[in-house]
Amino acid sequence: MWRVSRDDWPEGFRSLVTSLSVGQIFAWAALYYGFSSFVLPMMAETGWSKALVMGANTVGLAVWGLATYAAGAAVDRGHARLLMSSGFALGAAGFALWAVATTPWMLYAAWVLLGAACAATLYEPAFNVLTRQYPTRYREGITAVTLVGGLASTLSFPAVAGFIEGLGWRNALWCLAALLAGLLVPLHLWALRGISHAVVTHPSDPEDAATLKQAFRLPVFWLLTLAFTLYSIVMSAFWAHVMPLFAGKGLSAAQTLAIVVWVGPAQVLGRFVFAVRGLGVSLRRLGIVVMAAIPVSMTLMAYSSDPVALTAWVCLYGVANGLVTIVRGGLVPAYFGRAHIGRIGGAMSGIGLVARAIGPLAVAWWLLWVPGYDGALLAMSAAGVLAVVAFVAARKPDLSLGR
Repeated sequence: MWRVSRDDWPEGFRSLVTSLSVGQIFAWAALYYGFSSFVLPMMAETGWSKALVMGANTVGLAVWGLATYAAGAAVDRGHARLLMSSGFALGAAGFALWAVATTPWMLYAAWVLLGAACAATLYEPAFNVLTRQYPTRYREGITAVTLVGGLASTLSFPAVAGFIEGLGWRNALWCLAALLAGLLVPLHLWALRGISHAVVTHPSDPEDAATLKQAFRLPVFWLLTLAFTLYSIVMSAFWAHVMPLFAGKGLSAAQTLAIVVWVGPAQVLGRFVFAVRGLGVSLRRLGIVVMAAIPVSMTLMAYSSDPVALTAWVCLYGVANGLVTIVRGGLVPAYFGRAHIGRIGGAMSGIGLVARAIGPLAVAWWLLWVPGYDGALLAMSAAGVLAVVAFVAARKPDLSLGR
């Protein structure tokens, strides 16, 4: 079990984890999950096509991926405070530009800013800070941050829908800009003060760790990258299309919201069980199980239209999605060491995120040729199966082979 008394917490651990947790729940709610709620009202007002609107999100995801390595390198060099606070400021600017967008180029420019903000603020930099600063507690820190962050989708969908209904979609975007600039920028300026430039060592650490160049020589790096990339493509496609996807099954917006809000509690439940019972469990074994649940949930959703059944499959997806994040956050430093975790994790995530950018647009193109989302869900399931195969093939490396 996870029994950690206050006396066991290293100095500053509690306040850092708490601050990062608060930042992640609002950051994911605004920067990632909020997009789908704006698609239909934005299309209705502007007359822009679904492919054009989804293309903006695709640009943002691509920028996120391209900027992730640089963000990881910044954390390795001890610039986490500047990186994350500036990232939230960029996010506020992106929402402000989106709020006044009257032409497609303005929408796309806004998502360039928002993509850069995602790279600088969402899980990866937070995980890297915890991994480098607290070598004996980073798994617990990552679990705690993701435990709280798992509520982001539950917060995002009803909150954004309420803002849009009450204020209009443009004013809702101004609210998100104010949240990032007014709350998250000062929070991270305070929480990340004094973060060390150096990796804190521990007697149980390996004598050395892989550099990025050495990691590139190891097959396990590319197998893990492939597994998490395919998973990311499925996740991005699902979330970008979730509102129109369920609308296509005959569900109203209210019914869809009543279903998707359960993703957050399901993520939190999975992470809570892991925090209480699973910290000693092999991350590789856990990863195989939860990665397999992704294609299973996509397949079951493809063949379901009843709201109760869809809620069950969405919850299965939520549990798996929540635990995949923990698996990835803990497995990468366990396999490659912590000295260059920002660069290695950033490269792995960057490759996945650039590829992830094709997900929303690929589904939009699919719908031009094959009406209905059920076939798209089955295609997502097939990609999930390939991800499981790659993950199973990835085993802890002998780092001497990468030299």
